[in-house]
Amino acid sequence: QEKSCRLSAALLGEDCEISHDQLYELLKYAALGKCHNAAHGSWCRIYHQSHLAGVVVVVLHGVSQVHFYRFYLQFKHLRKVFRHRFTFTPSANFLTSLYGEGPDLRPQNTAPGLTSTSSECVTKSSDLQCDPIIRRYGEQKRGLTSYTLTLEEQKKNNYPIKGSPGCKDYISTECDQQRTDSSPLFGLDCEMCLTAKGNEVTRVSLVDAQGQCLLNELVKPDSPVMNYHTRFSGITKKMLLPVKTRLSDVQTRLKKMLPHDAVLVGHSLNSDLQALEMIHPSVIDTSLLFARDEGRRFKLKFLAKAVLGKEIQCEQKLGHDPTEDARAALELAQFFIEQGPAKVVAELNLEMLLTAEKLAEVSQNKVALQPQGCGVQKQLNEPPRLSKPCFLDCLQVTGQKPLLLGRQGLDSSSLCQSNLSTSNKQILQRALEDVPLSTFSIIQFSLGPEYIASHLHDGLYEKVRSKLTDMLTIYAGPFEEGFCLKSVKKEFGRCGPIQSLTVVTETFQPYVRVQYEVLEAAQLAVESLNGAEVAGSCIQVQRPVTAAMLDCDVLIKELELDVENEGVLYVAGLKKSLTEMDLQEEFSHLKGLEMLFLPKDLQSGKHRNCCFLKFQNSQSAVDALEAINGWTMKGRELRSRNALASGHLWRWIWQMNHSNGKQGKHIFYEQMEQLSDCELRKKMKKLDHRIKKLYRSLQNNTLCVVLFPGVN
Repeated sequence: QEKSCRLSAALLGEDCEISHDQLYELLKYAALGKCHNAAHGSWCRIYHQSHLAGVVVVVLHGVSQVHFYRFYLQFKHLRKVFRHRFTFTPSANFLTSLYGEGPDLRPQNTAPGLTSTSSECVTKSSDLQCDPIIRRYGEQKRGLTSYTLTLEEQKKNNYPIKGSPGCKDYISTECDQQRTDSSPLFGLDCEMCLTAKGNEVTRVSLVDAQGQCLLNELVKPDSPVMNYHTRFSGITKKMLLPVKTRLSDVQTRLKKMLPHDAVLVGHSLNSDLQALEMIHPSVIDTSLLFARDEGRRFKLKFLAKAVLGKEIQCEQKLGHDPTEDARAALELAQFFIEQGPAKVVAELNLEMLLTAEKLAEVSQNKVALQPQGCGVQKQLNEPPRLSKPCFLDCLQVTGQKPLLLGRQGLDSSSLCQSNLSTSNKQILQRALEDVPLSTFSIIQFSLGPEYIASHLHDGLYEKVRSKLTDMLTIYAGPFEEGFCLKSVKKEFGRCGPIQSLTVVTETFQPYVRVQYEVLEAAQLAVESLNGAEVAGSCIQVQRPVTAAMLDCDVLIKELELDVENEGVLYVAGLKKSLTEMDLQEEFSHLKGLEMLFLPKDLQSGKHRNCCFLKFQNSQSAVDALEAINGWTMKGRELRSRNALASGHLWRWIWQMNHSNGKQGKHIFYEQMEQLSDCELRKKMKKLDHRIKKLYRSLQNNTLCVVLFPGVN
């Protein structure tokens, strides 16, 4: 029986934010697989990738996360079918990295629809003047002081600098002596793990100019480790258990070891110094030393192989070896200084080597490049392109035929001329015909320019913020005059973290207004405290009554049934002193518990008095809900219900709670006389319907990704 593909991405809370690189690595692995040296995603897994029938990326141009929540009820299909939902961190160049750099960069002899990012001056290998290394350093051989970063370069590349706002408590190495071309070089590299504080150092290596290891120390971070990143760091929980060394110990040792005229060498050394919380005035960064155009950088692994002939960061090893990486960076700097820029450029031709390596990984000697809808072929025996290939270049090299469909003029996507369409309806019709014939497709629907002006988007944001604020708010009362506000706060606090609590005095008898930090807390208060006796009064609990809140009950029900919340419970009433490990132990007897997420204040880092529990299936969650309600933990009675806003929405609500809203609301309402919510609602419903039709036409085992890239 044929195996079916499966995507697993069990993330909750703060982890539900993914970067440009993480999405890129998922798409690359899905399209190319292990046989083409594409890395498996570090944040999710595709099982049985070889059985994947295809990849479809749907881009909703001009549509953002704000639209999704404003018109949540209209996106019926998306909510029902797409099990995994993530906030995508803003990245101006993500679509460029898929499509290519744009038509203005395409050489004359390139086939229509083939994106090429070749730089004309790089292709003339005899003309060294155009090479970024020569432009930066000149052709003459120089001493090491010519290659240390200036203060301005350090600032530009986020190096910790004395007196900078974020470096107040950083430790200086106090290596303030004047550098000369005979000053000693030291290679430095660190490995980090993700903790509640951020990326913290867990291993430090220092090597001298002869490559001798002076320091190779495991470091216990101050905060609990949330992700060991073992695949990259090589660090495991077991390794850190007996470790007593702290960051301050390592800082002291480094200060003693380094002479006053020491020059530190590393690859993207700014990250290491930031993690070490140390300031050092003289550095050589090999990721900048071997300069490239457009801010791109060579990886250390590639440079070690191309320049030194050494294999590092091998897949067979568990994680990176910081001593090996520190030594490689040091030797690269020494090679560059000894040989000089002209020899490095002329003899190595790194861009050509990188392109050749990529081609060797994904292809035999000759493969025709022919994107869907374009009839001109380009053979591999033609001069290779020297700039970084875009995602579609990689696919075309393997003989796959990527399909791009979308409107003309939306962005610099270099779509094939024959695939440009004028309406979403036409795009859908073409997609239904052509997507089954392609293994990788990018389909771009558009909201239309009249709907994506920034002030309209600001108005939508304000509406969503206002509605979420109302949904997080409850009014309770009436209370007797002189009632105990502390008792009220304590009782309502058992439902979850409170953002604010105020007394309403405009009424005959006093009421209280409680705004919570999470939707579940407000809903729990309505469900459990309406009609209850609090502070000596039998009270009513209700949400604000506004036009926007008339469909609140429908929205709450749909959120609860959302496929993303399936098997997820919200639990309130916890002691704030309890850690994630404490809760894991307390809830360990619950059958089918898969994951626990303990929210924290994203500014202070303090834990809240609630958590989310994710179970393997709905029945396990139902059983757990029955067991938890009324259960006492550490002297406190717990309250629980089905989750409404797990994952990325929780983080987004927190951000909205701590924002002051957007300006330009009056402009928005003037514009909306012509472009009403009603029109946008119809637009969103149509977009959802088109995605539904496209989705139903896909073969089994197709990975489908829908992007809401937003206005800017």
